[in-house]
Amino acid sequence: MTTDHPPVEDWAVDFDHTDERYAANPFPIWDEIRSSACPIARTERYGGAWLPTRHADVSAIAYDTDHFSSRSILMSAVRPPLEAAPMGIAPPISSDPPFHGGARRVLLPAFSPQAVGKLEASTRAYCDELIDAMRGREVVDAATDYAQNIPVRVIATMLGFPLGDDDRFREFVVEVIEGVDLPPEARMDSMGALYEYLRVQIEDHTAHPRDDLTSFLLNAEIDGEQLGFEHVGRTIALLLLAGIDTTWSAIGASLFHLASTPGDRERLVAEPELVPTAVEELLRAYAPVTMARLVTEDIDFNGCPMKAEDWVLLPFPAANRDPEFLADADEVVIDREVNRHSAFGLGIHRCAGSHLARMELRVALEAWLDAFPTFTLADAHGVRWSGGQVRGPRRLPIAIG
Repeated sequence: MTTDHPPVEDWAVDFDHTDERYAANPFPIWDEIRSSACPIARTERYGGAWLPTRHADVSAIAYDTDHFSSRSILMSAVRPPLEAAPMGIAPPISSDPPFHGGARRVLLPAFSPQAVGKLEASTRAYCDELIDAMRGREVVDAATDYAQNIPVRVIATMLGFPLGDDDRFREFVVEVIEGVDLPPEARMDSMGALYEYLRVQIEDHTAHPRDDLTSFLLNAEIDGEQLGFEHVGRTIALLLLAGIDTTWSAIGASLFHLASTPGDRERLVAEPELVPTAVEELLRAYAPVTMARLVTEDIDFNGCPMKAEDWVLLPFPAANRDPEFLADADEVVIDREVNRHSAFGLGIHRCAGSHLARMELRVALEAWLDAFPTFTLADAHGVRWSGGQVRGPRRLPIAIG
């Protein structure tokens, strides 16, 4: 997603998470800020925002729900009204306590290890189908030909949505999550198109209930009260967008690493039992997600004069690479045994779908490595990373022939 913002000249006082350099390689930027006199960057863009880079600061803010609201987790020039709380724009990830607890508990059965286990066979079969379509080619785009398809199919199947609408799902992801720098009216149009699509699907499920996650949510209750249409629609929007974008980004970033690091690729091919451990390290090193918070009241946070309604970005990828938190934080160690990473977030909003994401990433890598034990980057300059708050390859040319 392009931006019309001026380029950043000093990341400590004028950062921009949509800047192309930030998307392409944020690691030295985080290192620069983290090692400066103030490891929390500030910008006047987007109406004022902060960017902590140390694990301790990211964690402290993530756990402090009194001073940092989650009513909008995507930072843009538009702040949702205070009345949006406590549900927020995408419950439960945008919900504040005490509403958050019930909204999260509703989802947990659908994403339990047992429920996710039932999806593994079909996920592996679909990965094999995608791989069969690539056989015989010398170069493929591992992002568009592979990674970006897997969570689309899994989430659409779970929700009971038409599998033929996969292109629409990708459009929603790009417009809503990456398009934070679009004019407000354009963002409203994108959100309107998404919710109109969801309205049609929810009404169809209301008229024709079936055994899927959409019907499950329509029948779910919090404290004896059935979820309202708005709650169901916003939760499905979360699952459709975040559930797809975060996972395809993690799959793509993992394939990028293995394609550009022959030693790690060769070891996983020789030791496939190491894949689950490697998955955790790849999640840590290439964590895709940064979340936003809104300051609830004026507060001095570690010397930073944060004002009510300031944005705060929580870059979990930066926290994972903090050398004060983890030794060799900038190194990818695929057999790292102690790995308390924050790829799925921290605090009450830790990702409820982590079991699903882990399964999709593990199965995607196992299927790929089995089919293509030897692969490399076909064009390092042709790799393009998404900007904004979910980082992953959008173009990933890989030589498999």
